Amino acid sequence: MSDFLRIVEVGPRDGLQNEAIPIPTEAKLEFIRSLRAAGLQDIEVTSFVSPKWVPQLGDAAELWPQLPADGGHYSALVPNARGLDRALEVGVERIAVFTAASEAFVQKNLNMSIEESLAGFRAMVETFRQQRPGGWVRGYVSTIVECPYAGRIAPEQVQNVVDALLAMGVDEVSLGETIGVAVPAEIERVAEAIAHVPKDKVAWHFHDTRGTAIANVAACVAQGYRIFDASAAGLGGCPYAPGAGGNLATDDLVYFAERSGLSTGVDAKALAKASEPILKLLGRPMTARAQRAVCSIADTARN
Repeated sequence: MSDFLRIVEVGPRDGLQNEAIPIPTEAKLEFIRSLRAAGLQDIEVTSFVSPKWVPQLGDAAELWPQLPADGGHYSALVPNARGLDRALEVGVERIAVFTAASEAFVQKNLNMSIEESLAGFRAMVETFRQQRPGGWVRGYVSTIVECPYAGRIAPEQVQNVVDALLAMGVDEVSLGETIGVAVPAEIERVAEAIAHVPKDKVAWHFHDTRGTAIANVAACVAQGYRIFDASAAGLGGCPYAPGAGGNLATDDLVYFAERSGLSTGVDAKALAKASEPILKLLGRPMTARAQRAVCSIADTARN
């Protein structure tokens, strides 16, 4: 079993997309450069969504050509065929598509059924493969435990969507515990439903709304999973629980992994500093526990 835990950093996209305060493109680029300098290899940097719906990411086409040419793996969410066209125009080689295990959630977010969303993605993946033969595709599955509109989700529903995404040729699925309510026993039931899927094709995306994200990571690690999404400083609040924590903080994930004997390739001190300019622009204090601890120790040492 591998002792390397692969982190997919989603702060620049998922962490910022719901923020009302505009973040300048150069500030986003500096954030990405700092994340790379901290050792993060996989970074989801933006989404080619309509600026009308997500103004914060309206600079995707401007940002992409300026990304560091340093060997990092940069990806972008593409919500529809038009988004894919825009991504291809600027040379994107790694894309992500988004659906959910809840019919109600897909209807609210995409205004279609799960099957309709999958049909659209099949066509998009085929187009992408034709134009980017060596490209990489991730499929997001949200609401794997509970939906804010439909309540509890059966693990079999998650399995069905995962199987459909893999059948259309995605390289990896990311399972999103969207509202941050799950405990390890519930995550283990989802893992049991997808036990037939190779673990190197499965990433887990936890929210920390109720403080259970790391416990859920621990449950997955115990079962042999080694790919997790996270957001520096925990950027990205949960839209269904105002004022609550959102994404699992990369800082907390790195601390947990390293103390558990798993390597991440990430410098915790550099990571803690990477998000500080963004937090300042947003007028927000640090909330990630490991980040606060690292910065507190550094401040004490300077004094």
